[in-house]
Amino acid sequence: MALQYVGLSEINGPLVVLDHVKDASYDEMVELQLKDGSTRSGRIVEIEGERVVVQVFEGTNALSLANTKTRLLGHPMELPLSMEMLGRVFSGAGRPIDGLGDIYAEKSADINGQPLNPVSRVYPRNYINTGISSIDCLMTLIRGQKLPIFSGSGLPHNQLAVQIVKQAKIADEAGQGFAVVFAAMGVTNDVANYFRRSFEEAGVMQRVVMFMNLSNDPIIERILTPRCALTAAEYLAFEHDMHVLVIYTDVTSYCEALREFSSSKGEIPGRKGYPGYLYSDLASLYERAGIAKGAKGSVTQIPILTMPNNDITHPVPDLTGYITEGQITLDPELNATGIYPPVGVLPSLSRLMKDGIGEGFTRADHQDVANQLFACYAHVQDVKSLTSVIGEDELSEADKKYMEFGRLFEQHFLNQGFDTNRSIEETLDLGWLLLSVLPKNTLDRIDNAVVDKFYDHEKAVKEFNLHEDVVIKELKDAVTNG
Repeated sequence: MALQYVGLSEINGPLVVLDHVKDASYDEMVELQLKDGSTRSGRIVEIEGERVVVQVFEGTNALSLANTKTRLLGHPMELPLSMEMLGRVFSGAGRPIDGLGDIYAEKSADINGQPLNPVSRVYPRNYINTGISSIDCLMTLIRGQKLPIFSGSGLPHNQLAVQIVKQAKIADEAGQGFAVVFAAMGVTNDVANYFRRSFEEAGVMQRVVMFMNLSNDPIIERILTPRCALTAAEYLAFEHDMHVLVIYTDVTSYCEALREFSSSKGEIPGRKGYPGYLYSDLASLYERAGIAKGAKGSVTQIPILTMPNNDITHPVPDLTGYITEGQITLDPELNATGIYPPVGVLPSLSRLMKDGIGEGFTRADHQDVANQLFACYAHVQDVKSLTSVIGEDELSEADKKYMEFGRLFEQHFLNQGFDTNRSIEETLDLGWLLLSVLPKNTLDRIDNAVVDKFYDHEKAVKEFNLHEDVVIKELKDAVTNG
């Protein structure tokens, strides 16, 4: 027999306190009935003897200390799951908000997920093609990886998220068995409409599951949003053998909601007011990416977070960097020059990239091209620093070539526009074309046999309209240096 408790002991922000409650469980769901007969949902977040603290999802406005009736439901929060979720839009708490009614659930699952035994994890292999050259070539996204995007105020991370959803596919199955779970946390109405409209116009909505938490929704719902999204992803991946890409934005909004909730519970704050358990809380999200032994599907994550004041040492990006396997960093300076996507190459990396590219996955020369482009672009930054001291006219001929390479690299490789979708072959060919701008003897990160196969200086000259006098001198240099 289910007991119903009448009255509340205390109301504090999104929390209510009940006394004399027996046999309650942490994370157990409760139902609160108001005086007018309407109901709200909540979950138990703290237990002290027979005193329990309940987190109310819809907020505590209009709750009465005397007349509110509370019933414990005996189970944690669960999300109804079905293949019908594809193409649907849900609230942050998993309720349909697209006007198409409830889904017919095959099963329900705890939104906190089931811990994945480390012994059962399979090392991530193969890659997901995003169609964006800077990511696919230099910081390749590997299936089962967690690769965050570090952004800042005013940078086009929302645009980049939409482009990745539109273009992402798995190479060998040509998009079959591939789905995207997209979760937005604390976004405004116009941003939410932008995401939804963009997916519908691109014709990819049928493979997308959307979870939308708006900025005027309760902050408690914001804490549930990524967990609902990851539960849906795990269901599609491990029960329907799909490769699932989970993109959620903005993790900073999630962490601020967690900070506000922690403060209302009276917990001792940590760095910048965030709770001391922020690291483990973020890890409980990020570590749900991966591939399980015996499963044909995979869960890959791209969390997007905005760095307050573009400070990469802020607790949210700092802790995220510890947990995840690399990062894609957006550069405000590149964005100011009109380059899209403004991916900062040097501070970005993918730690699992080396094991998911090359022969059998992308192309045999992929690692060589990536290493050489990275090295050349790093040298360009050194030359830029020197230029600021002595001026470009005083540079050596070799350094002037690197400056030319740097300009072409940013204009043609990094800057590809919102609607350009490049295959991995197109990306690598473009990389070789850019490397062919430089004299052959400068390509010291690649085996000579590979350079001879792909290096084509004359084609680079025609493609990028290099000046004839520069061309003649470069050809002479190439002959002289063998």
